Amino acid sequence: MKSDTFELDRFDRSILSVLAEDGRISITDLARRIGLSKSPTQARLRRLEETGVIIGYRALLDPIRLGLDHVAFVEVRLNDTREAALRAFNAAVAKVPEIEQAHMIASHFDYLLKVRTPDMSAYRRFLGETISALPHVSNTSTYVAMEAVKETMLADNA
Repeated sequence: MKSDTFELDRFDRSILSVLAEDGRISITDLARRIGLSKSPTQARLRRLEETGVIIGYRALLDPIRLGLDHVAFVEVRLNDTREAALRAFNAAVAKVPEIEQAHMIASHFDYLLKVRTPDMSAYRRFLGETISALPHVSNTSTYVAMEAVKETMLADNA
């Protein structure tokens, strides 16, 4: 976890806000939208990338159109929470594409996973064959999402 933060002014925040809406916008259009000329806008964008505020660009895919409309949140309790066990679990989770998010939690369980599969039967197989086989998993509890009310990316709040 990074402890160093980066100070953002209103132009930096405007750049992030515009890019969150349209990551493919041209520098000319970005400059016009934030109210700066092209050169300072380009310099600010480069600085935001170089300092790690912007960590990349990607296409946002619609999981429903891809046939992945089953979302489950899975509480995972480990049988060992020493550092080596946590590292092994983290490394294994990072390799599983169906796990969209994984968070270590301070609670009565150790991790909360967001899992996306095509349907309930696919999830059931995934739970039994993949999640249960992850290192140090002792038990799980599943919560099935009925509807996504809000899903945003971090830059939407810039």
